[in-house]
Amino acid sequence: MQPKVSIIMGSVSDLKVMEKAAKVLDEFEIPFEMNALSAHRTPDEVERFARGAHSRGIRVIIAAAGMAAHLPGVVAAMTPVPVIGVPINASLDGVDALLAIVQMPPGIPVATVGIDGAHNAALLAVQMLSVGDDLLYQRFETFKKNLKLKIVDANKQLSEVKFKFKVN
Repeated sequence: MQPKVSIIMGSVSDLKVMEKAAKVLDEFEIPFEMNALSAHRTPDEVERFARGAHSRGIRVIIAAAGMAAHLPGVVAAMTPVPVIGVPINASLDGVDALLAIVQMPPGIPVATVGIDGAHNAALLAVQMLSVGDDLLYQRFETFKKNLKLKIVDANKQLSEVKFKFKVN
């Protein structure tokens, strides 16, 4: 099985956030790989990874980074494969990482999710892949319908909650 998505992170300390992305990809049965790469500590490996991603079958890269948060942008500069950046809350409540990832120069786009938003990053990757895969598109459509049903069920539960001045 060849990976279609690559999850990369600066160190294993980011795994507690990035495992959420892995779980989503598992649920959608999308083959993926996980690697630690550092734009600052292993720049040569980052370049080899980025330049070779497409030829290895990678179609979406989910790149996590905290603090200086250069990994997503550096990878995006070296590959035409779409990159989704996940800012990690490592310092300054993650705002430093968010700004470093989202504020890319023209020509180097990085789709960016919220701080520690690995779950949404994986869902975005699924959506990107589903553009060319009708079966995956249908599965994602079912996922979205199930989200709606959860809210319908939540409202049923809330209708049974009683308070003296609650009117619904």
